[in-house]
Amino acid sequence: MNLIILLLPIIAIVLMFRSQKKRQSQMQQMQTALEPGAGVRTIGGLYAQVKAVNDETVELEIAPGVVTHFTKSAVAAVLDPQEYDAIINGRPADDELSEPEAEDADAAPVEDKPLTLTKDSAEKGDVEGGAPASK
Repeated sequence: MNLIILLLPIIAIVLMFRSQKKRQSQMQQMQTALEPGAGVRTIGGLYAQVKAVNDETVELEIAPGVVTHFTKSAVAAVLDPQEYDAIINGRPADDELSEPEAEDADAAPVEDKPLTLTKDSAEKGDVEGGAPASK
C-alpha cells in the first residue's frame, strides 16, 4: 500500500515530462519547417505570410507591403497553402464547394437605386427609397 502511494506521484511526474518533451519537439519541427512563402498563424491569431527566416526571428508580411518581425516561438502553426488561401481570401475549401442556388422566378426584381441621405429624400419618406420623414 505504501509502495503505491510512493509510485503514483513518480509516474505522474514522468508522464508530464514526457508530454512536455513531445510538445517541444513538435514545436521545434514546426519552426524548422518555416520557409519563405509559407502561410502561418501566430499565437495572437494573426495570419501572415513568411518573407524571411533568421536565426531567432521570422519576418512576416501581414498586409501587402507591411512586414513585421516576430520571434520564431510566436508562430503557432504553419498552414497548408489551400487553407491559408481559404482563410485570407474567404474562399471555401474544395470539398465545401456547392452549386449556386437558382433565383426564384416568382421573386420580385430588386431595384438597384443608390441610397441617398439628403434632406429632400427625407421629406419624401419611404416613397422613393429615402429615409422616413421625422415628425
